[in-house]
Parts: sequence; structure tokens; C-alpha cells
Amino acid sequence: MENKMIHSVTAIFDTPDEIIHASKETVKAGYKKFDTNTPYPVHGIEKAMGIGSSYLGFFTLFLGLSGAAFAFAFIYWVSAIDYPLIIGGKPFFSWPAFVPVTFEVTVLSAAVGTVLTMIALFFKFPNNSHALHDTTYMKKVSCDKFGLCIVSIDKNFEETKVTDFLKSIGGKDIETIYYPQKKEINPFDPKFIMLLVLVALVVSGGTYFMLNKLIFMEPFTWMAVQDRLDPQSKNIMFADGFGMRLPVAGTVARGHLPYEFKGMSDSAVKVVPNPLIFSKEVVAKGKEKYNTFCSPCHGYYGKGDSRLNGQFPNPPTLHSDKVRNWQDANVYHVIFNGQNAMPSYAKQLTAEEGWSIVHYIRVLQRSQNALDADVEGK
Repeated sequence: MENKMIHSVTAIFDTPDEIIHASKETVKAGYKKFDTNTPYPVHGIEKAMGIGSSYLGFFTLFLGLSGAAFAFAFIYWVSAIDYPLIIGGKPFFSWPAFVPVTFEVTVLSAAVGTVLTMIALFFKFPNNSHALHDTTYMKKVSCDKFGLCIVSIDKNFEETKVTDFLKSIGGKDIETIYYPQKKEINPFDPKFIMLLVLVALVVSGGTYFMLNKLIFMEPFTWMAVQDRLDPQSKNIMFADGFGMRLPVAGTVARGHLPYEFKGMSDSAVKVVPNPLIFSKEVVAKGKEKYNTFCSPCHGYYGKGDSRLNGQFPNPPTLHSDKVRNWQDANVYHVIFNGQNAMPSYAKQLTAEEGWSIVHYIRVLQRSQNALDADVEGK
């Protein structure tokens, strides 16, 4: 026994009253690192041992609040930032709808986290070998006896004194328990690897058999096979046979107001000012939209040099005196109302994008028709 480390000294008692009395005497003697083992719960044993409240509840509270915060923040990020969807006209941050899921994640994280905390901190996982396992002491207290053990890490522990003390309080079958010798486990042992492979095959095969044979359920394909109309397809429901329908008269797309001067002459809009303040950001947005929708016909510099290779008549240049003298509202009116062969772009552009294009056209006009006063330093 010279090379073995002492874990504890144990003693056996016959009745619940004896173990409670022994616990009280152990506390009076100044021992703090001791434990009792009983075949069933004994009322009052915690008080006799001087055990206070467990810290586990604080872990549970922290884990539950952390789960609630994570769930609420994740739902908010998905619903309001990453993938916002308009549902029933409700705001993106509709927090009452977040409460059920947040509550469920709170309970889940608190329960699972508490179990993992007990396993890791209280049970010292992965160390699943306790010195009291497979001892005569543990066999007796698992049957009909009551046991008390004083652990060697107690500052007052001395094997001889502890043994004499346990005898003095009525302890029987006093035994010194030693730490078991640790066995080195080779993770590359062929037998261990074969065991892992066998477990993997059994678990995967059993799971496949259970899910596909015993409790097989037809996959939910109703989202893919539901009745729908593909673009440009026919529909016998309507008399004209068209599947694609125009919006109901009077409806307006969310966030998009119709152009109020549609179909009117440009003289009706001369008094409308450009609502956007000239800035680099506005010009950059206008350039982006101009190059996308306007440059194929008008050219990148507004000179009317179409890239359509004669498929349509080339439009007039944007640098003529007529266009340069137009009010901003006149240019905006042509963009959203169309003119001659040019169609309306009211469905492709928002009002803000249209006014941004107007600002960019003014920049093009000034760049191609600069005066001496426009040159920096003059």
C-alpha cells in the first residue's frame, strides 16, 4: 500500500438516527470534507452535515437567461435584418410573436445546460471512476446500511486520528479507501477501434431501419407539388386564357407611389423641383441606374450613340440646348412617362432613383459643355 494514495476512511452505521448523529459529531470535530451514503433519502441529513444551498441554481439561471437572449436576438436578426418579410402588415420587429420560441429555448438551454454542468463540474466528467466504487463499503450502503466517509483532502485529515474518531462515534467496519491505479487507454488499440466501428454500424443501421421501415412517413412534398401557375403559362380559369394577370385596378405596390403626371404633357410638371439634394452619393446612385437603363440607347456620355446597332433609331443627344435648358422635372417626366419611341421606366425605377438619374444627367451635360469658370482654380 506504500505506493497508493489514500482517498478516505469510511465507517458503517446501522440506523438513520446513527448516521445523523455521526454527521453532527463530524461537523463538531471540524471536518468539512466528508460525505454520507445511504440506501434511501434520510430526512434531515443535509442539516446535520451543515450543507448550505447549492450553487447549481445560479448556473441554471445564467444558462436560461443566455438562451433567452440568444433566441430573441437571433429571431430579431433573421426577421428584421437578414431576411425581412412583410407578414400581415405587421412590423418586422413584432416581438410578441418571438415570445413562444424564446420561452422554449430558455427552458431547453436551462435544462440541458444544468445537466451538462452537473456532469462536468459536479461529477468531474470524463472521470467516471470513483474510489468508492467496487468496495465493500459501497455494497453495504447500497443495500441496508448507512455510511460516512472522511476524505483525505480535509485539512484535519490524519488516517490514525480519523479512524479513532469514527470508532468513538459508533462506526463499524472502518476501512481505509485508496485511489485506484489509473489504466492507460490506447485510443489506437485495434480492439477499441473495432468497438467504435461496431457502435457506428449498429447506431446508423438501427436508425435507418427505424426511420425508413418501422415508422416511415411520406415526406411533406406539398410545398413542391402545390397548384401553381408558371410564368407565361395558360390558365383556363380566365376567359382570355392568360395565367399572368395585371394588378387589380387601384392597387399600389408597397413603398412605391404611382407617377401622378402620367399621360400629361411636360408643361404640367415644370414647377416640380428636384427633391434630392445634390451629393456624391446621389450622383453615384444616378450613374448606376443611368448605366443600367439609359446608356444602351443614350450612350455612356449621353451623346445618343446607341449600342443597339440600329435595332432602334438613335435618340437625340442629351447635350442639345433644348435638353440642357429643360427643368429637372421635364427630364424626370420623360423618364417616367416616356416619349416617342422611349418607353416609361416607372416600373423599373423608384422616384428617388429617377431624381438621382436627373442629377447625373446634369453632371454629364456640364462635363461635356464645361465653361472656363468650371475649371478648378478659375
